Amino acid sequence: MDLDYSKCWKTPKKESWKTVLLLSYQSLGVVYGDLSISPLYVYKSTFAEDIQHSDSNEEIFGVLSFVFWTLTLIPLFKYVFIVLRADDNGEGGTFALYSLICRHARVSLLPNRQVADEALSTYKLEQPPEKKNSSRVKFVLEKYRWLHTALLILVLLGTCMVIGDGVLTPAISVFSAVSGLELSMSKEHHQYAVVPITCFILLCLFALQHYGTHRVGFFFAPIVLTWLLCISALGLYNIIHWNPHVYKALSPYYMFIFLKKTRISGWMSLGGTLLCITGSEAMFADLGHFSYTAIQIAFTFLVYPALILAYMGQAAYLSHHHHSSHVISFYVSVPAPVRWPVLVVAILASVVGSQAIISGTFSIINQSQSLGCFPRVKVIHTSDKIHGQIYIPEINWMLMILCIAVTIGFRDTKHMGNASGLAVMTVMLVTTCLTSLVIIICWQKPPIIAITFLLFFGSIELLYFSASLTKFKEGAWLPILLALILMTVMFVWHYATIKKYEYDLHNKVSLEWLLALGPSLGIARVPGIGLVFSDLTSGIPANFSRFVTNLPAFHRILIFVCVKSVPVPHVPPAERYLVGRVGPTAHRSYRCIVRYGYRDVHQDVHSFETELVERLADFIRYDWHRTNWTNSCNEDDASRSNESSSESKLAVIGTVAFSGPPAYEIEENVQPESVSIEFPTVESVRDVIELEPVGKRVRFAIDDESEINAQTEVDAQLQEELAYLYAAQQAGTAFILGHSHVRAKQGSSLFKRLAIDFGYNFLRRNCRGPDVALKVPTVSLLEVGMVYVV
Repeated sequence: MDLDYSKCWKTPKKESWKTVLLLSYQSLGVVYGDLSISPLYVYKSTFAEDIQHSDSNEEIFGVLSFVFWTLTLIPLFKYVFIVLRADDNGEGGTFALYSLICRHARVSLLPNRQVADEALSTYKLEQPPEKKNSSRVKFVLEKYRWLHTALLILVLLGTCMVIGDGVLTPAISVFSAVSGLELSMSKEHHQYAVVPITCFILLCLFALQHYGTHRVGFFFAPIVLTWLLCISALGLYNIIHWNPHVYKALSPYYMFIFLKKTRISGWMSLGGTLLCITGSEAMFADLGHFSYTAIQIAFTFLVYPALILAYMGQAAYLSHHHHSSHVISFYVSVPAPVRWPVLVVAILASVVGSQAIISGTFSIINQSQSLGCFPRVKVIHTSDKIHGQIYIPEINWMLMILCIAVTIGFRDTKHMGNASGLAVMTVMLVTTCLTSLVIIICWQKPPIIAITFLLFFGSIELLYFSASLTKFKEGAWLPILLALILMTVMFVWHYATIKKYEYDLHNKVSLEWLLALGPSLGIARVPGIGLVFSDLTSGIPANFSRFVTNLPAFHRILIFVCVKSVPVPHVPPAERYLVGRVGPTAHRSYRCIVRYGYRDVHQDVHSFETELVERLADFIRYDWHRTNWTNSCNEDDASRSNESSSESKLAVIGTVAFSGPPAYEIEENVQPESVSIEFPTVESVRDVIELEPVGKRVRFAIDDESEINAQTEVDAQLQEELAYLYAAQQAGTAFILGHSHVRAKQGSSLFKRLAIDFGYNFLRRNCRGPDVALKVPTVSLLEVGMVYVV
């Protein structure tokens, strides 16, 4: 599958105003759908139980003041002006912050890291000279392993709450929009109509997910724009018609009056007020699809003013309607002649807002899976042209069932709002904590700046978070329960994955054992290519030795493949394949490390197999020319064929093939079209800390003469090895994968036995196998049974 990666690692350049404005318009449908529909339920949730709307208007004006300053401080100041700058190569979100921290400080728990990963063009570190205080914080963070685990748990907590929000946001958004029917029918009919209609809309929404948002995405921006203009116009009308002086309530003085009068009830009601910033995290999470300037312009000049006008308009209306026959809701402030059109637009806008959070849930689960923190699921790319649009069938149907269950179970905005509010504030607190670390470690600002940021925004968010916790029995228990279940699943899976890697690392066999296999031992080599998959970046995996023990034969072309994730959002295709030899040339064994970023979608098996052979052929050409062209005076072919039995250095093979002797040109900055870099392999995570990057970046400049006479200059042995490779490709490819069973070793703690013997093995049996995740055809699959005792 060929995807457009041009936006993933683009070089910085100044965009035209036309492009920026177009991106701002497009961002309305993707980024701001959830945030823009919050006026549907904020006042209703705030006045649900704890406080009452009185004739003095102190309550409504106090809530308006809280809404105004919350929208100003959190989405505008925190996200638009600070957090959006903490991007990871243009990508945002919880994992982007974690990735940035992991690249600047060695706190990652990911296995099979290599020094070569630090040479990726997307692994750039923009580091000024380290300051004493920032280096001290970095030293402490790197020194204690329990801090690494705590940081991962913090990231997983934020991730779980985002997934929980993916359950709650569609339910509360659609339910609140459909609730407008209460003004057009009796209470008896209303309670039997809203829930079924909401469930039907949610069912349709999830049933259409497999088509992908690109098919209907062009409708999203006009719908949200229409909705924003609609609530702005309604707000202006209500301000002018009912209370032109409502702007006075924007003063912080009214917050003080509100809390003084309502006391603890007012504090508890803030659990509904915080819903005004639901969806703010999407500005950061969806940063990779747009640009910083586009999101900043869209929020500052359109979304923010429209929301403020909407809330002021509702407050102006309610300030003159204290004894309404209906409960406080958005629709009571809508004039009767336009109520039905507004209802239709509101439902459409709620669907758009729900779609954005569902797509974000798919994305963050794919990122979690890439980092080894989530069981394997089937990821389908719904667009051949637009990178990042994915669909996960299992997650989609689970979200649908949970959304419908929440709608039927709660049946009111109050409980849904309490649950959603706690999830939203938890994600924001996690973002605040991670951004504080980025300010110190990555930006290397004085710690006082990070502490000020943490205390100022953290105290505001803790105020709302504490108010949400008081609603535990009234709906807030749901995101906590979902987070506990998901965090248990994710942590058990990650823990077992690390233990399996450590087992493989300590049980790999020597290269001498592989080279000794031959006819004298009754081992035959059969036609074809054998792809042996493992997580090891060096050495021979134990599953291959077990394979040869049970079936005394292996393929004439043997490739040890490691598909790994690196802490960057995207790996450019030109830098994806790291290729080297295993043993002497005559053995025809190779190692290929395929690197993906946490936002990359893996290729399907057919394109992967074809590209792997092409990259291997490029490496063979490069390897022969490197040796014969530069060292022809120092070594001959005989010495080459009897070279040391150790593994050769790995080279990054780019996407542009070459067929003649290269003219070596040393460069500091290498373009990603054709790259070859040499690095030693690293056998353990500990080596990463001790080794520094070595080798030079090389670009191949091919002149016309060498290109024309390529066939005459290429060594005959090179042609023989290439012919051997292509003949093996025609004979067929076998995928050799380990089919693992993991059990805790004797003497393990009760927690470890529960996590491994029951938790992990239950997940392994009920999730996709590695063959399905890699999309391996059954006819080409060879599974090797492995028992891991960890």
